[in-house]
Amino acid sequence: MTEGNFVDYIKIHVTSGKGGQGSAHLRREKFVAKGGPDGGDGGRGGHVILRANKNMWTLYHLKFKRHFKAGHGGAGGKQTSTGANGEDIYIEVPLGTVVKNSDTNEVLKEILEDGEELVIAKGGKGGRGNDHFKSATRQTPRYAQPGLPGEEANITLEMKVLADVGLVGFPNAGKSTLLSVITAAKPKIANYEFTTLKPNLGIVDYRDYRSFVMADIPGIIEGAAEGKGLGHYFLRHIERNSTLLFLIPADADDIRKQYDILVDELRRYNPELLDKERLVAISKSDMLDDELKAEMKAELDKDFEGIPYLFFSSVAQQGLMELKDKLWGMLNQ
Repeated sequence: MTEGNFVDYIKIHVTSGKGGQGSAHLRREKFVAKGGPDGGDGGRGGHVILRANKNMWTLYHLKFKRHFKAGHGGAGGKQTSTGANGEDIYIEVPLGTVVKNSDTNEVLKEILEDGEELVIAKGGKGGRGNDHFKSATRQTPRYAQPGLPGEEANITLEMKVLADVGLVGFPNAGKSTLLSVITAAKPKIANYEFTTLKPNLGIVDYRDYRSFVMADIPGIIEGAAEGKGLGHYFLRHIERNSTLLFLIPADADDIRKQYDILVDELRRYNPELLDKERLVAISKSDMLDDELKAEMKAELDKDFEGIPYLFFSSVAQQGLMELKDKLWGMLNQ
């Protein structure tokens, strides 16, 4: 899914270098008219390597360069000198990148640590020089091995956002507004569905100069697990969050029903998501007076038995510190 400079899904084509030709050189010096074979080995072809970079947050740098080709190995030389290895190509990717083979859809690796490397196309092995083929009965071999060809691969890179708290809710539930109020992020906010087409990250400042990362993930609709709406483009981002904050507006027709639909979509996409810590936050609560809020609390105590919930309002700046305290406690249990 791409919007602006945020790119979290890209396909690339990679080709490693072929190995260098082995040398079939025969030793010839001033007083040695017929020396033996002294051909060296060819160098290996260059690898194509993915390398994790913690300072990157997007795959945008790969948007306009999709083909990567490593250097070929050098040919072997005389006096059994080995040819130079082909130049390796390094492709830097952000943490949380899932690497797949595009043709088989096989997951090769998930890159999670800074500096971690993955060879996605190995360079071809260099050919052996004729020095390897001499023997008592074959003293002057005049042949050497050619280098092996490199590898080609179509690779898909999918980025999963790394954040402590993921905001989960229907479109237009107030997720972007919350993020804009408690962090320095400036997501697009408007009164229509799917205003947010990409995950937005913000750092939440907490007490005593502590902080945690919150991700505003595009809204879920019924059928998202089957790919409806923005479907799989954003559900994968929820997998990396350690705590899920369910946002449901106070003016929703049925708060518990909305929550159940959201939970069901997560379960159908990946049942492991239900093992994460959950907090239900009722947004836009500035529209409620004290009497109405008391009535809703009585219902919610029955509906959300055992599930923590709270009321807040981003616009009126109500309940935000309580929300931060609750999230910090859940993150640092």
